[in-house]
Amino acid sequence: MTLSHAHIRTAVETYLARHPHERPQLGRLLDAGALDRPPGIAGRLPFSAHVTCGAIVVDPLGRALHVLNLARGRALAPGGHTEPEDESPAEAVLRELHEETGIPPQAVAPWPGYETVPFDIDIDIDIRDIDPHPGNDDPSHRCVDLRFLFRLHAAAEAPVVLRGEQAARVEWRSVDEVTSPSLREKLLKLTHAVEPETANASALICNDRGEYLLHLRDYLPGQIWEPGMWSLLGGGREPQDATLEHTVRRELDEEAGLHIADLTPFGTEEATDDTGATVPIAIYAGRWNGDPRELHLTEGVMLAWFAPYDLHRLRISPTTSDLVRRHAASHPAGTPRIATQHGTSPEEERRPACPRGTVLNVIGVHLYLERPDGTVLLGLRHPDSAFAPSTWHVLAGHCEQESAVTCLIREAREEAGLEIEPGDVELVHVVHHIDRAGDQPRMGLFFRARTWTGEPELREPDKCTQWKFWDPAALPEDLVPYTRVAIEGIRAGRPYSETGWA
Repeated sequence: MTLSHAHIRTAVETYLARHPHERPQLGRLLDAGALDRPPGIAGRLPFSAHVTCGAIVVDPLGRALHVLNLARGRALAPGGHTEPEDESPAEAVLRELHEETGIPPQAVAPWPGYETVPFDIDIDIDIRDIDPHPGNDDPSHRCVDLRFLFRLHAAAEAPVVLRGEQAARVEWRSVDEVTSPSLREKLLKLTHAVEPETANASALICNDRGEYLLHLRDYLPGQIWEPGMWSLLGGGREPQDATLEHTVRRELDEEAGLHIADLTPFGTEEATDDTGATVPIAIYAGRWNGDPRELHLTEGVMLAWFAPYDLHRLRISPTTSDLVRRHAASHPAGTPRIATQHGTSPEEERRPACPRGTVLNVIGVHLYLERPDGTVLLGLRHPDSAFAPSTWHVLAGHCEQESAVTCLIREAREEAGLEIEPGDVELVHVVHHIDRAGDQPRMGLFFRARTWTGEPELREPDKCTQWKFWDPAALPEDLVPYTRVAIEGIRAGRPYSETGWA
């Protein structure tokens, strides 16, 4: 697998989700489609924008590595253009670091939380016109530098040996002497007590039926992490692993003899070990349709496929369960209806018994905002959102000590800067839903605003990263399931729907 424009766009979009205030500067790059032009911009090809990858290497004293570049006349972080053999931005930057300074990949470790996400994209300096390189066919172009953060291992013996013709000398600069203003600001906010050596990587593998491959760990309390629990295949980074993608591929091979052709970064799981310490785990998603019983398992008890709605019956950590549900929400698949040995379907098997007593229902208020051209407003939820991260949803909120219409008007103003009058609101649909058996039931009230004032704007970027009007006949795949049900019901003139109850 070679580095593609999809890798680059994913890296940039994930970065912007963490730094939404930088979207106006980077937006022109995304909006112009420079990251979508086939066959991509992952090399020295004659496009208007090229991608470079830089390594921000911090030593045990908290100093950042700079190399004085003769061609530029200033000190820069080591890095350069990606090459066809690079399989990920992280691999490209480690290759450039080694080629330029002699520092091997094993001498550094990615900073937790930044294994697959750029630490910085210096808009003002690194999106710039570059003159043609003398002696080759490169035209003038603009460079976008994705900078990844690493720490030099405390015990690493990694003398810097400059190899590039344009490199004059190396400098380890204190953070307040870092040349890039945006990079300096981010480094000053960094907690240097965090140790990246604890970084792990795991594989989130699903099949075409929407099921996920889980690993039942040995019940060895005190000897292994999460004994007797279902988990993802994966493990800790070892010295020979150049990147965390190499880590997860090695672990898949060693634990199950499993080889996945295409693994893509999905996010980071913040797990907790037996001591209560937070352990960052880089998650790579892939697809496989084989029979786990045919794999040669060298660790643990067994491998098996599970649908997301089955997870509540397993001994599984909440963070792992949330990862699976989050991925399932953004990658919908047909719900399997396979009869069990007792002749019942999984949906029938998970149907809850009739409850006894009163159960409180959460009331959610939703805005169905339809323009005269028929398009409907949806928002892309933040990747760190507790509910439906990186998934499209209508503007919504929980009803507090207030009427539903008052809640709707408040949420529209707070989230998107829209002004709506109470008399311009009508109830168009109700959805009674649960996510899975045993969860707290929810009643979703969908109100249409006949008229409103203002255009949607990002008032709460920590919750929503983008507003967009969609054709209701071509809704995004990664849409909250009950929202899809409600929109379909509104278009069909149905006032009520149920979902999740089976």
